[in-house]
This record gives sequence, C-alpha cells and structure tokens, in this order.
Amino acid sequence: MLGFLITMLLLGCGGGGGSGSGSAADLAPVGSVQSGNPMTPAATPPATPPATPPPASVVVPAPVLSFNDTGVSLSDGITSNGRWSVTSPLDGLGWEYSLDLGRSWTRGEGASFDVVGDGRKSIWVRTFDQFGNRSEIVMTACTLDTMPPAPPRIEVGQTGGLPVIRIDGLEPMAVWEYSLDEGATWNPGRDTTLAFAGNALRRVWWRQRDAAGNPSTPVLTPIDDAGSAGWIEASGAALAPSALPAWQGNLVLHGEIFRTDTDFIRFDVPVGQRLRGLRLVHYASADAVAFYALQRGPVFDAGTDVQRMLSWKHLGPQDLQTNLISALASQSLGDGPHVLWVNQTGVDRTVYAIEIEIGPR
Repeated sequence: MLGFLITMLLLGCGGGGGSGSGSAADLAPVGSVQSGNPMTPAATPPATPPATPPPASVVVPAPVLSFNDTGVSLSDGITSNGRWSVTSPLDGLGWEYSLDLGRSWTRGEGASFDVVGDGRKSIWVRTFDQFGNRSEIVMTACTLDTMPPAPPRIEVGQTGGLPVIRIDGLEPMAVWEYSLDEGATWNPGRDTTLAFAGNALRRVWWRQRDAAGNPSTPVLTPIDDAGSAGWIEASGAALAPSALPAWQGNLVLHGEIFRTDTDFIRFDVPVGQRLRGLRLVHYASADAVAFYALQRGPVFDAGTDVQRMLSWKHLGPQDLQTNLISALASQSLGDGPHVLWVNQTGVDRTVYAIEIEIGPR
C-alpha cells in the first residue's frame, strides 16, 4: 500500500517520462528568446547596413593664375590692374583665395578676383572638390600701383638751329612717350632728347608712364613756326637735297607730300657713329601706300634702280613703329652722308614723320 502511494505522488509531480503538463516556457532559462516552435533555434536580428565609405584620398590639381601686367617690365610684377584670373584644370572644382598668408580664405566666384589698395600683395589660391579635398596652394605676389606720376619736365633748346626737346623728371623705371596726333597714338621715347625738322607738324604732346604703366597728364609743346630754322621745306630735287644741320640723339623728320611734291633730305652721320634706326612714327593720308628709299652719298642719283639703294619700301600705316633698316648689316650703316627720299605716288596729300636714330657704332 505504501509503495502505491509513493508511485502516485511521483506521477503527479511531472518528474517522470517526459510528457508532463508543464509548457516549454516553464522550462526555459530566464532571459532566453523563444520561437513559436520550441524545437526551432532563435533567429538572429538583421545587421545594420554599413555607411557609404568616404572616398579615397585624391590629388586635386592646382589652379592656374594670370593677371594683366600693365607695367613697363613684364617680369617685375608691378601693375595698375588688380584683377587676377583663375583657371581650374578640371570642371566641377571650386576655388578660394587668401590675401593674408592663409589665415582666412574667400570662396571664389566666376573666374577672377580683384585685389585693391596700392602696395605689395601676397596672393594664395587653391582649388577643392565636392568632398573637401584641396589642392596645393599656388603662391604669387604683385605690387599694385594705381597712382599716376607727375608730368615730365620739358626743356626746349636748340642744336644747329633745330628745336630740341629734353625730357627730365622721370620716376625710377619710368619711360617717356610723345604723340604727334593730339594724343591719339603714342610713340616710345629713346635717349633723353628729341630734335625736330620739317614742314608738317607744329605740336607735340609728352607724357611719362611709371613702372606700373600709369600715364601722367600730357604736356603740350609747340615745336616750330614757319620761318624758323627747324621749319624746313624739303627739296624736290634728287641731285640737290635739303641738308639737315648736325644734331645729337634722335630727330623726327616730318613732311607733307603728294605725287608731284617729293622730299629729298640729306643728313650726315658723324665719324664714329652709325645709323641705328629709321622708324615711321606718323602717317596720315587717305592713301595707305607711300614710298621711301635711302641711298648713301651726298645726292640721290640712283633714280629708280633699287640695286643702288641702301634700303627702299612701300610703306603705310601698317609700318608704324617699324625700324625700316633693321635687316641691314651694321657695317653698311656707318658714318658719312645719306639721302632720304619720301614720295606719294598717288594724288592724296600725305603727312609723314620718320624718327632718325644715330648712335655709337
């Protein structure tokens, strides 16, 4: 009887066989995750997808800088124009610049930026892409000068009866210029003096340009009146040319010609000197073609035989500032008499001016 009771107690506690009335949840350890099927393992939650990796480090090409160097020298960085142009080697790149050695940067817009205020400027520029990668810094500098210089001092004198203008009062590195057409065009000055002879021009304007290219206020000088020694009506006779008195430095020969009014002018190159240049510095005519020729000797007896001429050319506005004898060997341009022939083969009156440069061999 006692054994029967013990057996019944054990069965009622569910500790036998494996088919008791308790659920799987009752048997699970605390904190475990259960599924609907007690025989299926718990599922693993899906992993969060990784973020887009940052782009690999790239080399951003540096910008290309350029500016308008207005100065008399193209290598000293002195200019009156503070605008800098920026070119990116690749499309889509931005750029920025610094004027305080990189302490602060200004985002660039368009293709240029301006520096203002006279003085020395340090300029840094770099490009960048959309990920913030930046190029190497391009470092450069310029000196901005926007103040015009004072007018040059003009002294009027004479040499051999010819009017001679002396130019003084130039700033360091400045150049001087003169105009024969009321300031419409300007010719570069050479040496420090300029003589005049002829019968066409009466007024000359002068100015200086400083190292940055700023022009001064022009100064007007009357050069001659009819009847003075410098007012020369050139001869039309090839064998009896008008003779210019000796002069020092450069001389502007000016005249008015047409088909039946030619100019023959003799000038002498002193011993130890040579003819260094003949430059057309003024040409005014409805006819764009005139003629000039040069012969060594006291008269022009070559006629139309160009083989006997030292130099000859049909010339016009396209030849302004051209040295008409630049192709000649220097030994053929030595001392002694020379005769210049200037002629207009058409019917239109032509006013010309040729700068004659004589200097050491």
